[in-house]
Amino acid sequence: MRNFFKNESGATAIEYGLIAGLIAVAIIGAVTTLGTKTASTFDKVSSQMV
Repeated sequence: MRNFFKNESGATAIEYGLIAGLIAVAIIGAVTTLGTKTASTFDKVSSQMV
């Protein structure tokens, strides 16, 4: 029974999963913002060329 309560491998896996999830959310946010700004820039360039 003591070995069961001392085993922390599941907790470590959960922590790594949470860290990976937070990194994924940060990347998605950055890419979304960058995509919006890039689209805006292309629209401005396109309107200047016409």
